[in-house]
Amino acid sequence: MVRRNLGPSTRSIYLGLACLSLTLHLLLAVFCLSVLQTTCVLPTSSSSSIPRTDSRHSESVSHSTSSSTASFSDKLPERTQNKEHRGLTANTLHHEAEDSLREVTEKAKEPTGARKAIQKVKGESKLEALFEHPLYNLPGPELQTDDWLLRLKNDEDIKNAESEEEEGEDAITSDSQWKSASEEEGYDEMHWTGDVETHPSWLRFHLGISRWELYNRKDPNLAQLTHDLATQRILGAVQKTGGTQLKLLMSFPDHGQALLKPMRQSRDTETDVNLFYFSDFERHNAEIAAFHLDRLLGFNRIPPVVGRLINVSADVREKTTDHKVSRTFFTSPAGNVCFYGQCEYYCSTEHPVCGRPHLLEVSLAAMLPDLSLAPRRSWRSPWRRSYSRTKLAQWEKNPDYCDSVKQTPPYSRGTRLVDLIDMAVLDFLMSNMDRHHYETFEKFGNETFLLHLDNGRAFGRHSQDEPSILAPLQQCCRIRRSTLLRLRLLALPDFRLSDVMRESLARDPLADAAPLLSEAHLSALDRRLAAVLQVVHTCEEKHSDVIYDDLQRYDQDSLTD
Repeated sequence: MVRRNLGPSTRSIYLGLACLSLTLHLLLAVFCLSVLQTTCVLPTSSSSSIPRTDSRHSESVSHSTSSSTASFSDKLPERTQNKEHRGLTANTLHHEAEDSLREVTEKAKEPTGARKAIQKVKGESKLEALFEHPLYNLPGPELQTDDWLLRLKNDEDIKNAESEEEEGEDAITSDSQWKSASEEEGYDEMHWTGDVETHPSWLRFHLGISRWELYNRKDPNLAQLTHDLATQRILGAVQKTGGTQLKLLMSFPDHGQALLKPMRQSRDTETDVNLFYFSDFERHNAEIAAFHLDRLLGFNRIPPVVGRLINVSADVREKTTDHKVSRTFFTSPAGNVCFYGQCEYYCSTEHPVCGRPHLLEVSLAAMLPDLSLAPRRSWRSPWRRSYSRTKLAQWEKNPDYCDSVKQTPPYSRGTRLVDLIDMAVLDFLMSNMDRHHYETFEKFGNETFLLHLDNGRAFGRHSQDEPSILAPLQQCCRIRRSTLLRLRLLALPDFRLSDVMRESLARDPLADAAPLLSEAHLSALDRRLAAVLQVVHTCEEKHSDVIYDDLQRYDQDSLTD
């Protein structure tokens, strides 16, 4: 090998190039370090524009929980909830965990009206303005002793009673009979006296029922009652007999009870147009919405209803003593806990009620007094449907059908006919075709209000209306003045039925997850309200005695201002 020696000049050139290369690398390193340090610092002025999903979701849930738990009546007492319950949102019920981010994004796109309704719960609102109107603050008739459904017996009543059997079944007896048995496991130990402060909210509700209304909207106990329904610990669950679909009777530590209807389908699922009205699932959100609508119309004839999230395993399977229910539990292929009970329709493995995997949305309605204390009479509606796929009812074939109804007791005198038309207006607004019977309290005879019970098949379709529901109004051309004035009030932009309904429903606990009624259903309320007013207008063009004036003793000018 030949070894070549480099000259001094060549070595100098190589050395210079090496130094130049080293200098460039050092400069490049300093530049990169400076750039990286700058880009890693979040700009303080625009930090809000950087997406921060976790914190935003946490804030939205917190705001929704604090604002939407206001009362049904005016303001619900604050509810104490643990962190696990606060985290139960629509994502838990209807979507898998990986879809939560998408749902948060979709919620941000909700109509502004729904968000504003929740924000305005504690402030001035259309709902508050509506309930301040004179039409919703009419002084009722002076109530006599016999105008109360139940009453507390005083010492003189007890002393004068000849025997226990002669003590009226319409009365709540002495204090000693209301002392709870401490042996009953899980129940609160209570001693209810004649002092109303010792009574649980459900008992106050029962004692507040009068001849003319199921409850007084201004009664502060209404807020406590709905609060208790939504939060009390569940002690027992048994299937309620009767009816075509599954419903449960739930028991609470204060000896109160509630009627549960489970979620069977998504809130926004619209009834298939090919299904008959008697072939549809009942809806838990329809029961809730019906209570709110009945109250907005000023009727106060539906027992208070509240939405709640329950644990199918802990609150039903582990608490039930009903073997008809307990032996129908199973775990679905998706891993959800399901059951179906026993009933006439839709109680099978093909039509189960399922949690996600344990959690289930339900409606809970306050129970009316026991039939042994306050018997009720069931009346077959003159406008009952045939419940046949081929036959029509008599009223569907005879346009003059109402003439015969007007001559038949109890519709031939008193307010029974306009009471029935009030119910038809309510049913048309919520598209309920399943009103085959109605009930009244026997004690009051024919001079009393109608109970608007069992509204689970309402709000099935928003895309079309059912004019036949208004047949009583169309054929009889009769309506209460107070009802008509309230309907006209709710058609005004200052109130608007859809707006006050949206705001009222936003106060239900389940509104934390998603609106109880979609915007399409709310818009349908306004459309149907206009249709009712048009029917009344048509009647007034043909008849002179359309209005049943129940406001004669009031100042008419003040009611229409």
